[in-house]
Amino acid sequence: MPITVATWNINSVRLRAGLVQRLLREEAPDILCLQECKSPLDKMPLDLFAAMGWGHAVARGQKGYNGVAILSRLPIEDAGHIDWCGKGDARHVAARLEDGTLIHNLYIPAGGDIPDPEANEKFAHKLQFLDELRAWGRDAAPTRSILVGDLNIAPREDDVWNHKALLKVVSHTPVEVEGLCRAQEGGGWVDVTRADIPDGRLYSWWSYRARDWDAADRGRRLDHIWASRDIAAAAHGSRILRPVRGWEQPSDHAPVLARFDL
Repeated sequence: MPITVATWNINSVRLRAGLVQRLLREEAPDILCLQECKSPLDKMPLDLFAAMGWGHAVARGQKGYNGVAILSRLPIEDAGHIDWCGKGDARHVAARLEDGTLIHNLYIPAGGDIPDPEANEKFAHKLQFLDELRAWGRDAAPTRSILVGDLNIAPREDDVWNHKALLKVVSHTPVEVEGLCRAQEGGGWVDVTRADIPDGRLYSWWSYRARDWDAADRGRRLDHIWASRDIAAAAHGSRILRPVRGWEQPSDHAPVLARFDL
């Protein structure tokens, strides 16, 4: 069964519900995973998406912060969530397709501005999250699984606009990259996007601070689609929808898509 999976940090699902509707209308992914919904579950506009045909959803909400949701045109069941770092944050939700495939939707902490876990509690939280993700992957040994989300780390040199300039900037520091790579290896995950697009600069996030984000093009690839090794070869057609970053009142992230012939 071929399915298209998309992931998008929407930066407020209520504020940008119209953009979600536009993406569903124009791209029609079978499954759309959203992060940073910034809404309690009972106030997420899931009915709007259901009316368009995405009538299956699982989500975890949180007022003003975090929040993750999985919207689907295909039947799914809630496969629970993990309370990473024991903070009660809505940073993970999982869904199971009828064929048993698991979809994990993650929002890893951004980590603040100072890349020092002793001086910056937010950075320490991020590193702990990565350690727990590695341990979970090692112990769970995921199979027939897809992991997506805003992982808030650009691991490769060509995943950022300037590798040397960003080595001391949170999201591309060596300790974060190492932590993400260990988490990937721990779960046996394959980076689907880079398996499909192995060469060249590739970004999914551009800061709001840039006066002309498109011309400056100081991007980072923070949003990822991974697959367990047993189904990684079924993935193809990866895309990052850069034009979406230019829509009216956009998120600072662009959607990432991949197709799976499951």
